[in-house]
Amino acid sequence: MAASAVSLASVPAATTYTISDLAREFDLTTRAIRFYEDCGLLSPERRGPSGRNRVYTARDRTRLKLTLRGKRLGLSLAEIKELVDMYESPRDTMPQLKKFLTVLATHREQLEQQMADLQITLEEVRTHEKETRRLLGESEKKKKP
Repeated sequence: MAASAVSLASVPAATTYTISDLAREFDLTTRAIRFYEDCGLLSPERRGPSGRNRVYTARDRTRLKLTLRGKRLGLSLAEIKELVDMYESPRDTMPQLKKFLTVLATHREQLEQQMADLQITLEEVRTHEKETRRLLGESEKKKKP
């Protein structure tokens, strides 16, 4: 979700994080991180007894960061996953950038339509407020001797 092409393949793998580390860093709940894992956005290593401990790599951290950036842009998790998965290939970034541009254009159009709808609704509210004030004024004039 960046203007420049980024490859997750180039992210150093030596650094690891616990689920609590990521939750604290990104101000998320561990439940939210597990949800992103269930959606296929993150794939931590499992360690410890019965593989209960999740170990996240720098790659997972970057994918989480891109996921949160995509959410801020209003993308669906499916769109985010498709775009983040495209970042895996360091070779040709053109398809990735074209897809990102298409997704952004679609979301911009949706936001512009929502803005137009909100403007119409705001004008309706203003009209009702004006009419209500007028009616209240008439009612108060009738009450005065």
